[in-house]
Amino acid sequence: MIDVHTHFMPHRVLRKVWAYFDDAGPLTGRPWPITYRADEPVRLETLRRFGIRAFTALVYPHRPEMAAWLNEWTAQFAAEVPECLHTATFYPEPSAAGYVAAAVDRGARVFKSHIQVGAYDPRDPLLDPVWGLLEDAGVPTVIHCGSGPAPGAFTGPEPVAEVLRRFPRLPLIVAHMGMPEYRDFLDLADRYSGVSLDTTMAFTDFAEADVPFPVADRHRLLDHGDRIMFGSDFPNIPYPYRHAVQALERLELGDDWLRRVCYRNAADRFGRP
Repeated sequence: MIDVHTHFMPHRVLRKVWAYFDDAGPLTGRPWPITYRADEPVRLETLRRFGIRAFTALVYPHRPEMAAWLNEWTAQFAAEVPECLHTATFYPEPSAAGYVAAAVDRGARVFKSHIQVGAYDPRDPLLDPVWGLLEDAGVPTVIHCGSGPAPGAFTGPEPVAEVLRRFPRLPLIVAHMGMPEYRDFLDLADRYSGVSLDTTMAFTDFAEADVPFPVADRHRLLDHGDRIMFGSDFPNIPYPYRHAVQALERLELGDDWLRRVCYRNAADRFGRP
């Protein structure tokens, strides 16, 4: 398996993220126990024991002058952890184009954009050179742009749709299947060949209780079977890792679909580990 949505970040940053979940912050809206709260070496060994051949280190800034520092950390982390896809991030600020270009030059293979936590508009003119650079380089961005688990000022399909109208070849991986606006983000995948989606938390009991995937759109998962990739949100998930896989199995879309989602699509995008 390849997991395109895992979080590794500097310890003091991750500690603050866990504290937010522990306090059931307003962006979570419900109790959210961290199932895999452990030191970094233990978390790495856990993924290896699960058979995960490659994974990301998704980091995301919530203020200016933070992204470049996070990118330095993720570059070093990827150099030390061979299974990790070199990950980077950005924020709408004058320096963004420069440090994104530097990260691509250093071998960054995937970026993270968190519209909800960062509370920024993806249409911000400061991001135009970033989107243009990533479009030309063909480097995808895992983007949390859906309004789940709580809507933000710039979440939802329309801001991203406007970005795609301006940068139609931009490769995006819509996190959480665009939850809860599943249908709208599948529509964007219909219109733009560079748009993929990751399964992070979707179809699990935890998500289905509040924002179930529409049964009427189940066939569209097959239609986009070559552009859906497995994601987990490890370690910040409130259930066992295996449940995310079982949730996909019980969709009963076939073994070939499962193999594509859990391995082949990401392997084709990032290379086979």
